[in-house]
This record gives sequence, C-alpha cells and structure tokens, in this order.
Amino acid sequence: MKKLLLLTLLAATIGACQQQDEKESAFVTVEDGHFVRNGQPYYYVGTNFWYGAILGSEGQGGDRDRLCRELDEMKRMGIDNLRILVGSDGERGVKTKVEPTLQIRPGEYNDTILAGLDYLLMEMGKRDMLAVLYLNNSWEWSGGYGFYLEHAGEGKQPRPDDVGYGEFMKAMSKYATNEKAHQLFYDYVRFIISRTNRYTNVKYTDDPAIMSWQIGNEPRAFSVEALPAFEKWLAEASALIRSLDPNHLISVGSEGSWGCENSLESWTRICADQNIDYCNVHLWPYNWGWAKPDSLIENLPRAEANTKEYIDRHLAVCDSLNKPLVMEEFGYPRDGFKFTLDTPTQGRDGYYKYVFSLVADNAESGGKFAGCNFWGWGGFAKPLHEQWQVGDPYTNDPAQEAQGLNSVFVTDTTTLAVIREQVERMKRVK
Repeated sequence: MKKLLLLTLLAATIGACQQQDEKESAFVTVEDGHFVRNGQPYYYVGTNFWYGAILGSEGQGGDRDRLCRELDEMKRMGIDNLRILVGSDGERGVKTKVEPTLQIRPGEYNDTILAGLDYLLMEMGKRDMLAVLYLNNSWEWSGGYGFYLEHAGEGKQPRPDDVGYGEFMKAMSKYATNEKAHQLFYDYVRFIISRTNRYTNVKYTDDPAIMSWQIGNEPRAFSVEALPAFEKWLAEASALIRSLDPNHLISVGSEGSWGCENSLESWTRICADQNIDYCNVHLWPYNWGWAKPDSLIENLPRAEANTKEYIDRHLAVCDSLNKPLVMEEFGYPRDGFKFTLDTPTQGRDGYYKYVFSLVADNAESGGKFAGCNFWGWGGFAKPLHEQWQVGDPYTNDPAQEAQGLNSVFVTDTTTLAVIREQVERMKRVK
C-alpha cells in the first residue's frame, strides 16, 4: 500500500513538473543571448499591426471579420510576430490622433477596446502567433506622454500639427521628470497586466500569445538634460512590469541611440538593465534625412550604407550585453513619394531586401540579430482619404501620417515577394 502511494505521489509530481515545463516552454525566453521558444531557437519576420485591438472590438472601429482575415493572411505568409498598441489615450475628435481611445481619463477605460484586445489575443493564440504589446507612446498619435502630462497638471499639451515638432518635443521633455505623470502611467500598467482574458479565462501573465511587454513606442527623453531622469523612469517601469509578470519578456521600444539624443552610451545603459531582456532599434531613412522625397531610389545606396553603420554600432552593444536585437520598425515610402496603392514600390522593395539580408546574414552566423518587424501591415484596407478620418479603414499609417505612406497592402505583390523570401530564409536559421 505504501509502495502504491509513493508511486502515485511520484507520478503526480512528475506530471506537475511536466505541465510546468510545458507552460514555461510556450513562452519566449532568452538563453545565452538568443530567443528560445518550445525548446528551439526563435528567429522571426514580423510586422507592426498597432490597430489590432481596435479591429478586435465590437464598438467604434471594430471589424472582427477583417481582423481574422488579416491574421489568416499574415499567418499564411509566415508573419507570426505582431507589434501592437494596447490602446490610445485621451479625448476623441482630436485631429491626427487615433480613435477610439482606450483610456479616456486616468483609470477610466473603454471596455469595448479591452474586449478587442482580449479577442485579438485569443485569435492570435489559435494561430500560434505572438504579440509584442506596447503600453505608452512618446508621440501624439495615440496620446501617451501628452495625455499623462495634461492629467499631471501641466495643462493642455501642444500638437505638432499646430506648433511643429520642435515645440512639441520641447513640451514632451517634461515627461521624464514628472513623477505624477509616471504614477498615472504605472496605475495603467498595473491595470492592464493584471487582467484576465474574458474569452479564454487566461490571465495575461499566463498567456503565451504575448511575447513581450514593451514600455512604449519610441520613448524619448527629448532633451540631453532629461536623459538621466529618462533612464531612471525606464528602469522603474521595467522593474514594475517584472514584479507583476515573471513569465514574459520586457523590452523598451526604443529607436536606439537616435531615441536617446544620439547617445549610444545612454541606450547602452538602458539596455543593460537586468529587467530588459532584449534590445530594439528602429530605422527611418526618410524621416532621418537619409533619403529625399524626390530621389528615393537614387538615395537608396546612402540609406543602405547609413543603415548598416547604425545597426553595426548597436549590434556591438548587444554582443557586449549578450542580449538579442530586434529591428522592430523600419519603412520606406512608395516611389515618387506618392501614396496611392497603384504606386510602384521599387525603392521600398530594395530597402526591405537590404535590411532583411542584414538580419538573416547575422542570424545565420550565430549573431544577436534575431528578428524584425516591418512597418507595417495595411493588409486588406483601402484608404479613402490621404488624411485619415473617423470611419475610414485603419492602415498601419497612424492618423498623423498620409495613408499609404509606409503600409504594406495585400496588393503590393513585389514587396510581399521580398517578405516571403525572408520568411523562408529565417525558417532555416538554427
């Protein structure tokens, strides 16, 4: 009888350990500077799909049929990693800002968007796709910094559309030192990460469909003087996320040194934090002045050379930190700087192909370059206006940008061919 009891207890213990191992292996982890999933190296081609939670809702902007079509199409192509905005902040009816918003005022949430996020994660889990969820934004198009500053007592914050980006960035530089704004953000972080999905009854902290919590979209200090406070804020935010969720990876969402007032040293200190699991860079040749609107194809060699130099500098840091690198945003306008879907994409295709080759070459040689998320997936959308208006279909070009500027649509056959080629190449990396 004792022997039978001991065997039963042993079997139960083994079973529990196996269940725990299976649970742990479903999450993406970092081992010796590389991503691992289900016991195998994880390399990927992903995209940005910031509007996924809005499509998943049944309220304003919701379109679950389209969401499922988009997910099916991306999965068919092998795009399995989606970078997604948790939700926009603030009032509706503001030009150049995404709506509907999730956080109307601090602590007051639009439940239809929460349901949309739940639904999105459920559908992604069914398709074995992974989400990188970002929680804040330094830019105006989803609220972010400006929203928290307003509710921390700084008054109405300017919009670049009215005052220009210079004045906007000067105003946003106050965020790094505003402790009340930080606390309002931390309350939001606690609320989101502690949620349970209403459709699956799975806690967010236990959901393997989430790869990473990301502090924000392109968080910046916006001044050299604010860098120490900026670094402190990111360290506090990552520590809070780690205390709430030990299962998922944590990332910053940074552009790299460009987002740290061109200080590679600042970016290195941020990435070295024990709670930051992997590093991010973004690359925008047009936005950064490496390619001009009237000579996008002619400027391609310069854009490529500057891109390689930028990546090499950041990869050297990742090698020293023994952490993976993901280029989670990059884009290139359509030829002639036109936006209609029938505009050729020779320049974009060339830039994508070059960037993809840098990722794959490094991965194949055992380097730290583990993945990339192009900006971004427009899918089946057909823009109705150059400037997004409420009721228009969502593309991956946010409300402050021309619709069709950087989005990849299902009709962009040459770009999709370049992406498919990279997907196949990354599948072979072991």
